[in-house]
Amino acid sequence: MKTRVLIVEDEEKLRRVLELQLRSAGFDTELAGSAEEALKLADRADLILTDLRLPGLDGLELLALLRRQNMQTPVLVMTAYGTIETAVEAMKAGAADFLPKPFSLDHLMTVIRKALELRALQDENRQLREELGRRYQFENIIGGSGAMQEIFATLARVAPTRATVLLAGESGVGKDLIARAIHHQSPRRGRPFVKINCTALPENLMESELFGYEKGAFTGAVTSKPGKFEQADTGTAFLDEIGDVPASIQVKLLRVLQEREFERLGSNKTLHIDVRIIAATNQDLRQALEQGTFREDLYYRLNVVPVNIPPLRERREDIPFLAEHFVSKLARESGSRVESITDAAIQRLLTYHWPGNVRELENVIERSLVLCMGSKLDAADIRLDTAPRARPPAAAAPVLPEGVTLDEYEQAIIREALRRAEGNKSQAARLLGLTRNALRYRLSQMGLEGV
Repeated sequence: MKTRVLIVEDEEKLRRVLELQLRSAGFDTELAGSAEEALKLADRADLILTDLRLPGLDGLELLALLRRQNMQTPVLVMTAYGTIETAVEAMKAGAADFLPKPFSLDHLMTVIRKALELRALQDENRQLREELGRRYQFENIIGGSGAMQEIFATLARVAPTRATVLLAGESGVGKDLIARAIHHQSPRRGRPFVKINCTALPENLMESELFGYEKGAFTGAVTSKPGKFEQADTGTAFLDEIGDVPASIQVKLLRVLQEREFERLGSNKTLHIDVRIIAATNQDLRQALEQGTFREDLYYRLNVVPVNIPPLRERREDIPFLAEHFVSKLARESGSRVESITDAAIQRLLTYHWPGNVRELENVIERSLVLCMGSKLDAADIRLDTAPRARPPAAAAPVLPEGVTLDEYEQAIIREALRRAEGNKSQAARLLGLTRNALRYRLSQMGLEGV
């Protein structure tokens, strides 16, 4: 459809000239000789071109009425009595631009096209914001399990407040997604969301990155630079992997949380900010407290609303829904011919242990889609990560299997050695690194000395 321009001009000759020019440029036009006539036609227009001086209501009053009706149609104001003060008044009233008469028709077309391009960008930006808001609604985050539903209920109550939230959970469970959802469901949704990855910041640069610095604060500081907290002012700061923050920075973070104030590096001027804090960690901060690597006062400031996100293996009932969601989303984005996922493929996903959680599941689905030859993702198409994983350090590995005593564990090993040696005690002793007498003693303790 052609773009429709409403021309509001009481001088008939000029109105006709503008109509001919716009029609020759490919626009549809509607004509009005007064603001009162224009109000009846305004809702059909893509752009309004109005004279400032009109019989009855003038152009500025027309602008005010349109804005009161919450109309977003761009309005261009023309006048033969243009002054800087008049132009400023028109722009304050919401005019997209101001055209002092006389003006060339070429200039008019340039201004109209510029206003329409700006309108298109504003519409696109508004649409993207709406889509973003819908994406980060809690009901759009996949999680039908009881544990996740409890989390969503908590977050729905917390999001409208400015309370600090501490998200805890393994890497890949969706802490980033939930943090963004909290922000987009809060009154700060139109303000900045600044993610600060505490692991990615070197300790010697962390203070300047978080709090900013003044010119000359250190070698290479040729200009002043605001930090992450200043960038997040009036919005939300998301401190990811908060457990990795060094002790020297923890003191300054505590002050930001308590007082909402700080100084830039190299400055004595105290800056005050209005920032909502969301923190996330995949570490056990209580253990860090006991080890003395995390400040107790900072922990309690962060732990106002704790949210523990369970790993995927503890909420397997969510896997079918997540898999179907990722197949639909990733097939659309990659242009894959895959339309659905079979029950057999879902069953294979359910039997995997998912050390990488939801992030790993998404990666597996994407890899499987790329390599799948059919229109359905079947069990044989699922490409799980079978690469050997690094063994945990000895200190982190459990000494005994869970629920097994030392005596039970020792007896199980001895029985296995005897089984492999087919009852030959000498051979079983060699397998265990024991003497025959030592093995006989342990068998007698087990009540198996006659075996």
